[in-house]
Amino acid sequence: MKQSIIVYFVQFVLALVLAPLLPGIINRVKAKFAGRHGKPILQTYYDLAKLMRKGEVISRTTTWVFACGPAISLATTLCAIALLPLGGATSPLAFTGDFILAAYLLGMGRFAIMLSALDTGAAFEGMGASREATFSALAEPLFFLILLVLTSVTLDMGHSPYTAFSLSSLFGGQIAGAWLTGRAELLLLPCILFILLLVENCRIPVDDPNTHLELTMIHEAMVLDHSGPNLAMIVYGAALKLWFFAALIAGLLTPALPLWQQAGLRVVIVLLLAVIVGIVESVMARLRMDRVPYLLGGASAMAALALILTQAR
Repeated sequence: MKQSIIVYFVQFVLALVLAPLLPGIINRVKAKFAGRHGKPILQTYYDLAKLMRKGEVISRTTTWVFACGPAISLATTLCAIALLPLGGATSPLAFTGDFILAAYLLGMGRFAIMLSALDTGAAFEGMGASREATFSALAEPLFFLILLVLTSVTLDMGHSPYTAFSLSSLFGGQIAGAWLTGRAELLLLPCILFILLLVENCRIPVDDPNTHLELTMIHEAMVLDHSGPNLAMIVYGAALKLWFFAALIAGLLTPALPLWQQAGLRVVIVLLLAVIVGIVESVMARLRMDRVPYLLGGASAMAALALILTQAR
């Protein structure tokens, strides 16, 4: 038990420290594909340090809502990560139904950023908030459908309802053991979660975090008025959210190995997922905005197929 807690806290600290590395890896992979040297892999750390030293320029039309949005978003993302099983070790905060709290913590963080964008009174930021709300409303049912499939499998594996409805049971290594024993339909889930990762983190083909073309911006349009430490919290919170979804996929792919082996393998998988995101962004064009619902609809159909195949056994 003591070793499990040590592994958990080591992984939690690693998540906080290594999360800004993920955007750096993605940008470096994209630069290599484009034949450029690109930014340093630690560029996000440099950006965060620079932003923390800068002052802020805040419009006089904004209220406390604008100032609180980034802090609330960062705090809720940290709380959501604290509910995840890290390195195969159960979260000390785990409880029955904690996945609902994790999903709505992320939703609350997004809502806080949307409110701070609307508080500026700028039509452009309001447009970005509107787009963010639309796509998140489409992505949320997909997330719960994935969790429904995983809950169904863990109940079939003999877990009691008290333990099956917890992130630590769903992503603790048991699912990888299930697909290794022949439940091939579960292999669909990492692919679906990867699509959800791209949508939730505003990556290509859904959004381009590097674009400055106002008609196509989503997340970046909402944070244009932020600067200094508030912008640093948004950038760091986005990196933590990317780590959250990558850790979910790593939890599905990692079998129940000894604790330290599982912890190391999960970190490697999370870093590899950043490489894969970079490859996807290098070889794919961004979808037209009206095509994004079709992408989410296809992912939902795959999740429904996985649920039907799970129930048919």
